[in-house]
Amino acid sequence: MISTVDPDTRHAHKTRERRQDGFKAHLVVEPDTGLTTAVKLTKANGPENSDATVGAELVVADPTIDDSTREPVGVLGDSAYATGEMLRVLDAKKWTPPLKPWPLRPAVEGGFTIDDFTHDPDAGTLTCPAGVTRRLTAQRRAVFKSACSGCPLRKQCTTAADGRTIKVHQHDLLQRAHRKRAEDEGFQVTYRTNRPMVERSIAWLTRGNRRVPYRGIEKNNNWLHHRVAALNLRRLLTMGLTVQNGAWALA
Repeated sequence: MISTVDPDTRHAHKTRERRQDGFKAHLVVEPDTGLTTAVKLTKANGPENSDATVGAELVVADPTIDDSTREPVGVLGDSAYATGEMLRVLDAKKWTPPLKPWPLRPAVEGGFTIDDFTHDPDAGTLTCPAGVTRRLTAQRRAVFKSACSGCPLRKQCTTAADGRTIKVHQHDLLQRAHRKRAEDEGFQVTYRTNRPMVERSIAWLTRGNRRVPYRGIEKNNNWLHHRVAALNLRRLLTMGLTVQNGAWALA
């Protein structure tokens, strides 16, 4: 039991060392204006409540995004949103993902990463930098164990006594393409240009309101929606919202 008064609260890890107890707020923010277009409060843990899972659900259902205009849509987010499943959702919508990719951590410092292995999805194989090819198992693993014995590249690849085994993600090719795309200077410019406004919107939301006022998800989710609506109204007034001939208009 996380809390004796609110059983809906959960442990969440912002980092490996920093743990928080409570809920998680998910937001979709329009970066040009800072307006929040979708929001949801969930438990802080569980795969169904992850940033990418809820983020994909919210952005796809966002009523302010109109696909019929054929205007390009970009979805910005930090590395928590750059999961294979999120990339699959955005790829299906033909939306571009300026999402900060997960950093690759080689098994050996300065050694080979998954991108140094050639993945052939049609043949269902993975080929290592030494040219050894292995077929993926039903669990999508490539087992190179025996091939690592005596391999001249072993010190750059693995420290495992019995050789290397690699788990290939279901959306590995999308992740590879995204990491490649993130190396482009245009990607970096887009990310750096749009992120500050989003961070500012989050700061407006959390300023003096890190603690939710109620017990349970439903009440706090309703409170979060009302707070976001008030912040959006304040933002619109700052942008010049007025009444002209009985209708709302931005100056």
